[in-house]
Amino acid sequence: MENGDVIESAVASQQTAVDKALLLVRSLAGEGREIGVSELARRTQMTKSTAFRLLAILQRNEFVERVGSDYRLSPHVSDLGSCVYGPTTSLVHDKLLPYLVDLYEHTHETVHLAVLHGDEVAYINKIHGHRAARSPSRIGTRLPAHCTGVGKAMLAFTPATAEIISRTATLPARTEYSISDSGLLRAELGRIREDGIAYDRQEAALGLSCVAVPVMGLARQPLAALSVAGPHQRFDPARYAPILRRVGYEASRTIAAATVRRGAETGVGPRT
Repeated sequence: MENGDVIESAVASQQTAVDKALLLVRSLAGEGREIGVSELARRTQMTKSTAFRLLAILQRNEFVERVGSDYRLSPHVSDLGSCVYGPTTSLVHDKLLPYLVDLYEHTHETVHLAVLHGDEVAYINKIHGHRAARSPSRIGTRLPAHCTGVGKAMLAFTPATAEIISRTATLPARTEYSISDSGLLRAELGRIREDGIAYDRQEAALGLSCVAVPVMGLARQPLAALSVAGPHQRFDPARYAPILRRVGYEASRTIAAATVRRGAETGVGPRT
């Protein structure tokens, strides 16, 4: 075997190991609980010995931690995740926390704070009480923007929306109620631009409804969105529209002022 072939074989082997290790991380992240090595091996279609070996490497590098005979993601992964979206998202998270608390105090329902990342939304904060609605929106989770209230609230005021929607005539759907036709989505976003309010009626998850508003930064560009969510059978989204409008307006004033101050201090404009 030539030297080049040996190098290529070694690289391929390394990539395979990395791919498998990341598959284990994704499996742990998707579940959000401790999982045993046998179950992880089954889910990722690895041998138990391979999964055990890779988990030991991940544990040594502080990506996973062991709880008895099970494994879970380590806090180090959360620390890394906080670096993904840049300084503007950190600013949004810190400055808008009081408004998220205000929303919860007024509604006692599940409330979210999310940012737009391409054609997906990333949930960066969430508060819920004892009657929390079952929801796929864990902190750090990404969902298709067009299937969520927070996503539609931001897409409606994002100039790049037309390009995002025109990529395909049929959009991916999470439930039977998701908007999968790009023409229908355009119409929905037009309504949101007029009303300033976005709704999700079982579009992200069956049994879950929500209402959302964008949080505007400079030049009327959405930096985030706030939402209130609850079980579809008892939740009336329109009931919370007035409080969302008020909190969203106050949050927009705060984040716009904070962005100006940060730009003056650093000499650079806003970045996401």
